[in-house]
Amino acid sequence: MRNIPIIILFLFLILSTGSASIITSGDTPSTAGTTESPDEYASITGYVTDAANGETLIGANVILRGTTIGASANTSGYFIISRIPPGKYTIRFSYIGYINKEMEITVERGERKRLDVELVSTEVMIQELVIESDAFKEELARIGTSQLTTQLIKQLPAVFQADVFRSLQLLPGIKAASDFSSGLYIRGGSPDQTLILLDRTTVYNPSHFFGFFSTFNPDAIKDVRLFKGGYPAEYGGRLGSVVDIYNKDGNRNNMQGIVSLGMLSSRASIEGPLPGESGSYMIAARRSTLEPLLAVLKQQIEDIPESFYFYDLNAKINFDAGLNDRLSLSVYAGRDYLNFPFGNDLELDLSYGNRTISANYTRIVSRSMFAAVTATGSYYFNRPYFYFGGTDFSRFNRVYDYSVKTDLDWIPSQQHSFRFGVWAGNLLLRLDDEFDGLTTLTSRIETAYVTAFAQNRWRPVNYLTFNIGLRANYFTKGNYVRVEPRTSVIYNLGENTTLQGVYGRYYQFLTLITSEAFAGFDVWLTTDNGVPPAWGDQFGLGVTHRFSPAWNIEVEGYYRTMRDLFELDPLLPDVAGLEYHELFRFGDGYAYGIEVLLERTVGRLNGFIGYTWGNTRRRFPGYNRDNFYPPKYDRIHDLDLVVNYNLSRRWLITGVFNYATGQAYTEPLGRAAVINDPFATGRRDYLIVGNVNASRLPAYHRFDVSISRRGRFFGIGDSELQLQIINLYSRRNIWFYTFDFEENPVRREKIQLLPILPSINYTVYF
Repeated sequence: MRNIPIIILFLFLILSTGSASIITSGDTPSTAGTTESPDEYASITGYVTDAANGETLIGANVILRGTTIGASANTSGYFIISRIPPGKYTIRFSYIGYINKEMEITVERGERKRLDVELVSTEVMIQELVIESDAFKEELARIGTSQLTTQLIKQLPAVFQADVFRSLQLLPGIKAASDFSSGLYIRGGSPDQTLILLDRTTVYNPSHFFGFFSTFNPDAIKDVRLFKGGYPAEYGGRLGSVVDIYNKDGNRNNMQGIVSLGMLSSRASIEGPLPGESGSYMIAARRSTLEPLLAVLKQQIEDIPESFYFYDLNAKINFDAGLNDRLSLSVYAGRDYLNFPFGNDLELDLSYGNRTISANYTRIVSRSMFAAVTATGSYYFNRPYFYFGGTDFSRFNRVYDYSVKTDLDWIPSQQHSFRFGVWAGNLLLRLDDEFDGLTTLTSRIETAYVTAFAQNRWRPVNYLTFNIGLRANYFTKGNYVRVEPRTSVIYNLGENTTLQGVYGRYYQFLTLITSEAFAGFDVWLTTDNGVPPAWGDQFGLGVTHRFSPAWNIEVEGYYRTMRDLFELDPLLPDVAGLEYHELFRFGDGYAYGIEVLLERTVGRLNGFIGYTWGNTRRRFPGYNRDNFYPPKYDRIHDLDLVVNYNLSRRWLITGVFNYATGQAYTEPLGRAAVINDPFATGRRDYLIVGNVNASRLPAYHRFDVSISRRGRFFGIGDSELQLQIINLYSRRNIWFYTFDFEENPVRREKIQLLPILPSINYTVYF
């Protein structure tokens, strides 16, 4: 009942701010008591696509020059400009890395004009850094939101292969746990506080090679959108952030493909049009190529895996059912497998992976309305098997998530853009343990969920924009109903400066039991009676300024709370016979910081500098004397420098420098001996440690460089040879310390991260 006033207030704000849209046009206020028919005005709708391959351009800008009338393409590449006064206009289409296109048009009273426009890609992609803050886009002016293209992902130096998450870790506010982890630690949140979507489908373990790489093949990806915080009402289910990834649709004009050979893995993809120009398809595959290396190592080293591989398969098909109707089907499958014998009596056999499927139907309902219906399925599994001295132990962990969602975009005027949606599904978590052939644990947790949202982008005047949203959640496990108000304000101080404030409340009904060092054993748990959902509030203030067409700066401060955090209690001596809610401990936390991003986006020399000053803390009763402590991944200072230099149209040099405060750890201080312990038969020693994570490892820093050369492959197609050197000056950063506990604890060994590593990749485009 406590949520009812919030629901009423925000629904009133969302709907009442839109009431004026029926009687207003453009930026001209209506006269009191006057009503105007929609037939007084015209509308322009259509898709914006790449002229070379027909791929939709998400977020492309469309504007009528000399006016404030415009729009941006949605995630389907579709735009709507409604309530346009009759007359002659110059319409301009623009997108980063493409030549602007302008057309002279005339719209008549009541006309519904359809403009499907193709933009031509330019060689600017090798002269510009194709990462940009959406704050400089007319419709996507939201600080804390970034767009990442596959061109940049492939351009940046990477350990053995290009990686989506490794590229995201270079942005302010996003931190990496180590060289061996692709997990995203965003604004003080753990990886499970980030929602990962692939073609609108939740991915529960986006990692390969035990967390070393993410599961997303750059050859299959079209667009990556990141919401670091304060994300809008259309997303939910996580306390912190969202990474929204879209697969390529496939080339609608010509068949084309990619073959890439690398030291760790190789990739191949093919795409092309369907017969009769009725759609397109895309298939991309990636597999590790470690077998030759393992065979050589086995001759020299004893403890080497008997077998290890991982693979990915992405496929998508699109079908145009009509001018206004489109269908698509997208699937993903990935798996890691490891067989590792340790001597004669110990063996580990591990398999884990993901499967997703997404079927999407979009329809242009009217000149101001666009609808999408999506059915999704997501499956995650891991199955470790241990054999030791004739005894075996195995665990089979599965996550099944099936859902249907529908979204409706309604743009009745230039002042208002509404979005509504409903998402309903069923989540099943299963865990089975076996010991020596006997079942020792069977757990089945199943819950249905329903969410609904409404949001209104309201622009009362040219320089001021409000985004007001409300999201409601129902989780049957525990019978929880939670409401999340969201709002943001954007104030434009002229053409080059933007101020923004954002607030949102967020709930999370899941928690992840994982290891930073090894991602193959992840276990998801959910709320239930006595285990309420975690929740938190996020606040943000920011400013962006464009000094010139080449230079941008963005500064943002954030503060977020985390309440009712729940995780398995590590201090329980024995869990046998305990109720589900008794397995958990509950705590709270907070995070705050300042992020600065300075970009140069044009010219032969381009790049960006990102800096983050941030703090995050956690607190659990009975732990660390009930005081707040920094989690291991807390880094106070984090600096990233990315520089591209185009030597010519063929040669490109890229350098990446990282600096970060050392990770937090708990230092053992000594031992205490109790001689006359009435409960012990002799002397008992106790280990004395300092405050939790009160010590720091040495600062982390590393410099990577990449040199790329473009050419031709025997007249068959274009090619690219990329030589990379990771950790150029071979800085041996510390991963963790080991200690000798025989007497007073002393540091025994420094476990180091990556040394200098060369890498080479060769890619052919045909």
